[in-house]
Amino acid sequence: MCEHNHEHSHTEKETPWWISQRKLLIALILLITLLILKYAFKITPPFYASLFLNGVAYLLAGIPVLQMALRKAKRGDFFNEFFLMSVATLGAFAIREFEEGVAVMVFYQIGEWFQDTAVDNAKKSIKSLLDIRPDKVTVLRDGKQLDVDPKTVNIGEVIVVKAGEKVALDGKLLNERAAFNTAALTGESKPDTKYKGDAVFAGLINLESVCEISVNSLFKDSKLSKILAMVQDATARKSKTQLFISKFAKIYVPIIFALAVLVLIVPIFIASDYSFRDWFYRSLVFLVISCPCALVVSIPLGYFGGIGLASRNGILFKGGNFLDAITAVDTIVMDKTGTLTEGVFEVKEVVAVNGQLAELLDYAKAIESNSTHPIAKAIARYHPGDPTFITKGIVEVPGHGLKATINDKLVLAGNSKLLDKFDVSYPEEIKQIVHSIVLIAIDSQYAGYITVADRNKPDAKSVISAMRAQDLYTVMLSGDKKAVVGDVARELGIDKAYGDLLPEDKVSHVQRLIDEGRNVAFAGDGVNDAPVVALAQVGIAMGGLGADATIETADVVIQNDEPHKILSAIKIGKITRNIVWQNVVLAMGIKIIVLILGAGGVATLWEAVIADVGVALLAILNAIRIQNKTI
Repeated sequence: MCEHNHEHSHTEKETPWWISQRKLLIALILLITLLILKYAFKITPPFYASLFLNGVAYLLAGIPVLQMALRKAKRGDFFNEFFLMSVATLGAFAIREFEEGVAVMVFYQIGEWFQDTAVDNAKKSIKSLLDIRPDKVTVLRDGKQLDVDPKTVNIGEVIVVKAGEKVALDGKLLNERAAFNTAALTGESKPDTKYKGDAVFAGLINLESVCEISVNSLFKDSKLSKILAMVQDATARKSKTQLFISKFAKIYVPIIFALAVLVLIVPIFIASDYSFRDWFYRSLVFLVISCPCALVVSIPLGYFGGIGLASRNGILFKGGNFLDAITAVDTIVMDKTGTLTEGVFEVKEVVAVNGQLAELLDYAKAIESNSTHPIAKAIARYHPGDPTFITKGIVEVPGHGLKATINDKLVLAGNSKLLDKFDVSYPEEIKQIVHSIVLIAIDSQYAGYITVADRNKPDAKSVISAMRAQDLYTVMLSGDKKAVVGDVARELGIDKAYGDLLPEDKVSHVQRLIDEGRNVAFAGDGVNDAPVVALAQVGIAMGGLGADATIETADVVIQNDEPHKILSAIKIGKITRNIVWQNVVLAMGIKIIVLILGAGGVATLWEAVIADVGVALLAILNAIRIQNKTI
């Protein structure tokens, strides 16, 4: 990116363009006036008047370029676009092509201004997309509601959020229930219901009645603040394409200088009617058209667009390099719980001895309602009835289950070890059941069982199908029982699945896939799976708003926990890559054509500068398209 245009102050950026660019505007008006006089009215000012007027216009437009060229020359760096433009335009003045020299500098600067504006707008759109933190927050202090700056609120204080207001700080909900719009953070518009004690994050919008939140992090430490900082940092992380173009420019510019010298010198030996002025002019055209600004600016702009598009869809890339990396992925490795399943247990099957289902469920609900275990909650939730049983003497037997007296009957609910402990016999085939199982015994008699399993996410099966349709190899790794993992894998259509794994086992599996030459993306919760998230070529954290570790470890953070966002991330990476390479081909193709025409004397400095600025603007407009894509 051309450095001189990135030294504006914050105030200058907020002033109207005709004031911030007044020198360039005056230069443009002078140039147009001189051209109208010369070509429309056939009036040519005297030599010194023409030199003076063109000189003023040239300096108004060109001083930043000349200063940058001089600064770099002092450091021994002569092969850059600033030195290239300075030589070309001063050369035009030397052969008395004043208006052409001025035009090169004026239109070059106009192109630069368009480029800077596009880049600034891309950065602002990314920031405004995420910086949705309110300026004011209502806090309870000494029994009064005060409107204060959220930066002044301390941990432990209680904030009040009215219906329709944004939450300003992270905290825990104090109300029994509240509904929030999470679209700003997750890209999903459906409401999210929170219950007492649940985490509530800055940026959510309260949809219903007034709610109170106990603050558990400072404004600067909120998840949203960290995400915002991460995305701003992402624009500074260069992709391989950007790094390639930077290296390419360092080789390309010296070659162009060398070719421009050859265009001037070689014809001495082969042209019978050699004219120094004509060939010098052609070499100047060669220098102007070769300026690599279109590439140097439009490529980062493309990556800004990709990062912005992803952010708008609740996907955070930590840099342009990961937008590149995700397009090369051919293997998706996923954790089971929280990635493909909801981590929410539900009843799969109820089997009662002698068909007494209603009685079995009544007793099961009566005893399990007294436990906070996820499996107990699933059973209590499953049975709609509300048995008015008298429950006494509830005892939790660690690692076994629950024992209680219900309606003067001894009731046991737990695993086979619990029934063994109380000498209750049960069918042996029960031990072959894959899912988590709760055996029920009433008055020392086996009464039946209830199986409970984690629920697959609604889009999990369709996502796996779409991945396979795109020739992506799918693998599931889990610490859960092999039989359970195999069952889920068959149901979803996953290529390979492994269970009973420790975190280090997951690392070994992913390393084996990498050793086979696969490009691996690993999607997990980013907390227990931090080592394997770090190892994969692309580490994807699911539901990244929930834990700091996800933001720290992963390369890509999916802000909700929906598996289809993995495919969206890949799609965004491919869209970005395609547009960036379109710009590379467009810029280089047009430049090569005009370079040949310039060396052959067909193209003038006018064509050179119009082609240079034109190709830059086309590349910018192409890059801006990314931000308007829908996924």
